[in-house]
Amino acid sequence: MSWNDMQPLLYDNTLDTLFMVWWSTFYAVLFGIPIGVVLHLTDRGAMLRNVVVNKVLGAIVNIGRSFPFLILIVVLIPFTRLVVGVSIGPTGAVVPLAIAAIPFFARLVEAALREVDKGLIEAAQAMGGGTWTIVFKVLLPQALPALVAAVTTTVITLIGYSAIAGAVGGGGLGNLAYTYGYQQYETALMITTVVELIVLVTLVQLLGDFVVRRLAGRGTRTSSVRVGLRRARAEEPAAVTEAA
Repeated sequence: MSWNDMQPLLYDNTLDTLFMVWWSTFYAVLFGIPIGVVLHLTDRGAMLRNVVVNKVLGAIVNIGRSFPFLILIVVLIPFTRLVVGVSIGPTGAVVPLAIAAIPFFARLVEAALREVDKGLIEAAQAMGGGTWTIVFKVLLPQALPALVAAVTTTVITLIGYSAIAGAVGGGGLGNLAYTYGYQQYETALMITTVVELIVLVTLVQLLGDFVVRRLAGRGTRTSSVRVGLRRARAEEPAAVTEAA
């Protein structure tokens, strides 16, 4: 196969891979952050300590993380058809990719929040900050660099998962490597596909590291806490006035 023949195949399947990774990352972040926050808040010694909720939710997350992705795709075929109407192609692959990524990302969020300085949380509580005020003004801003790193790790994992999905009908670079590179013995195309996947992973990692360094360098953590505490001070007199 000549380079001119390979170009359109590489272009179309690269777009399919980016489509799958983008949307599955979006849903992983959308659902993973709330789950991770709840896991953190209901843990031992946390603000909303609840053993039952923490154990049940933690068990669900662990079950989701324990499934090998290839088996998960097969198990979810009926559900995928119910949600998006198809079980193959890039659209069909988004569902199992997202479901695999959500518990993975949720645990990373929980770990990131656990690293937040407890002294800052206690200071915010002493200023009268409620649970959700502390979550949005202290916990999440403090953990932002770690959350960006978690998103980076999740994206890289999903790029690998998308290649697996492609090999079983999900489309993308994995499908290209399997259909043409393996089944039709197009070695050059397979090597090109592998190199492109490596380049994608490298670019994502470099971009993620750059953003993390910028956030840490700008003092995002300190400034966000100061803003949160200032707002807490400003809200406190208003609440007293209304009560009076």
